[in-house]
Amino acid sequence: MTAPTADNTKARPTVALLGTGIMGAGMARSLLRAGLPVRVWNRTREKAEALVADGAYGAASPAEAVDGADVVLTMLNDGPRVLAVMREAADALAAGTVWAQSATVGDAATAELAGFARERSLTFVDAPVLGSRQPAEQGELLVLAAGPASARDVLAPVFDAVGRRTLWVGDDGATAAASRLKLVLNGWVSALNHAAAEAMSLARGLDVDPQAFLDAVAGGVLDNGYLRVKAAAILADDFSPSFSVTNALKDGRLIVEAGERAGVRLDLAQAGVARFERVERDGRGGDDMAASYFASFD
Repeated sequence: MTAPTADNTKARPTVALLGTGIMGAGMARSLLRAGLPVRVWNRTREKAEALVADGAYGAASPAEAVDGADVVLTMLNDGPRVLAVMREAADALAAGTVWAQSATVGDAATAELAGFARERSLTFVDAPVLGSRQPAEQGELLVLAAGPASARDVLAPVFDAVGRRTLWVGDDGATAAASRLKLVLNGWVSALNHAAAEAMSLARGLDVDPQAFLDAVAGGVLDNGYLRVKAAAILADDFSPSFSVTNALKDGRLIVEAGERAGVRLDLAQAGVARFERVERDGRGGDDMAASYFASFD
């Protein structure tokens, strides 16, 4: 199969998406629905090939994916993997190519990736996204972005396709301003998740109908949509991953490490990491993060 030629118009930039797991696959489909030419690559090739039927071009290597692309979008698991893949693609990356780094890798790794971008004369945009499987598939993510104004026009159709809103928080991706905000947001999400899981587990332990708890908070300031989603998963015993325990654990560790570097003590985040570690040891790393519920019963 011959790779499609790049489309250099601002309206339809060619996007090379590296990493097609739960989030990356959903983002790829959102880009395709918006009519953007998309090239996909994943280390486990079957995950990328599944997108070919939807109209994506399945590249055999990172270099093939990025060759001639207007935008490179990385959605891999962590900083070292992102850097390794971009090094594999290095010889095919043209100077000035816009690189939107959308995985949650933390502030320290983001600075290292920005350094690689400088070495290769790439336009680096720190662009993590907030959301899980369903928002990714529906193009409803929140895009947090920091990078030069010169990249905004070419990225606008990309971010508009994958997100309901883009929040620009700085003009220099190397400062990791977007990634630092993402850590704050993920800390809040994790705290809500564990609070929902512990409330449901305490109800079980005290022989309280969990629905009575949900009815008691309904419509008040203690109620929220996230509680409803995670409680519903626990009540249905459905832990199919929207965002997995393993990924939530990785992010939790990044949050704790960032706090330590900043001299901020994060007792809740540390306790949340310990809960996820217990659940992962029990073989539930691939389950949804609502499986924190089970950490209360070992």
